[in-house]
Amino acid sequence: MPNEKPIISLGSRYLWRSRWYNLRQDRVRLPDGSDGTYTVVEHPGAVWIVPITTNGQVVLIYQYRYAVDDWCWEVPAGGMLPGVAPEEMARRELLEEVGGEAEQLRFVARFYTMNGIGSEVAQVYLATGVRLGTPQREAMEIMEVRLFPPKEALEMARRGEINDGPSALALLLCAEFLLD
Repeated sequence: MPNEKPIISLGSRYLWRSRWYNLRQDRVRLPDGSDGTYTVVEHPGAVWIVPITTNGQVVLIYQYRYAVDDWCWEVPAGGMLPGVAPEEMARRELLEEVGGEAEQLRFVARFYTMNGIGSEVAQVYLATGVRLGTPQREAMEIMEVRLFPPKEALEMARRGEINDGPSALALLLCAEFLLD
């Protein structure tokens, strides 16, 4: 496997910045020697949490997503904040979105969510012994909480009913722990 970097950055400028992500445009030199432009969504990363209640149910949320104008089945998730460890962000998002507190939080995997256009890294956690309480959602978070048997949640992911890709992958990455 090649280890060299075939595309070289010649310079960058920001087209737009926000507290959630930035849009950066790079001038690049391509492997054939020509110059080009590459636009990158800079994202601080995010956590996805697969919650299992104390009685063994998977917690999913059914959330309206404005960007796609659709309702999506998802697991709780949220963006990273500067200076906050991923495990702490996972605990915060679990509490915020479903009012959940976990007895145990286990790191499962990490992956890129949009490696063709952006830098977001997903970190997946399995939360076990989850007790649900009152969510502390933001105004844009329009969602319902639903509980499913693990086999049903995994089948939803396999059938494409969980239409948020990182949520489906998070569930599938946790499959061995869900079916114990």
